Amino acid sequence: MTDAPKNPFELMMQQAHDMAKAFNPALESFSPKEFEALWPTMPKEAMEMMFGNTVNKDGLDAKTRLLLTLAGLTMQGAQADTAVRQTVRHALEAGAKKQEIVEAIGQMSVFAGIPAMTRALELAQEAMGEKGDDDQ
Repeated sequence: MTDAPKNPFELMMQQAHDMAKAFNPALESFSPKEFEALWPTMPKEAMEMMFGNTVNKDGLDAKTRLLLTLAGLTMQGAQADTAVRQTVRHALEAGAKKQEIVEAIGQMSVFAGIPAMTRALELAQEAMGEKGDDDQ
């Protein structure tokens, strides 16, 4: 019996892994999640200036926009791990409480389904755990 992949996707992943390993053996242990550390969390003032209510005085603030973004990412099945975690970190920085983040994700269970909500909550918990502020 061989260790050959059983489906085309597994074969494609194995070939990509072998190719990366041939180019650079250090890539064998590469983790894309480590790239997240390169993207800092923007200060609240910068978020308000760029996509908050600075430009549109009567518009949505950065916190609300980020909660809506989080809801949209959940609706897509919470498949973009990095985007969900970064959005959670930015929402916290923009003033969102942990409870508001959980509610925004939980509300999407009605529209996106329980699996998408559960995945988004797991990712949010990772990001909120990194923050270390249990008082929010």
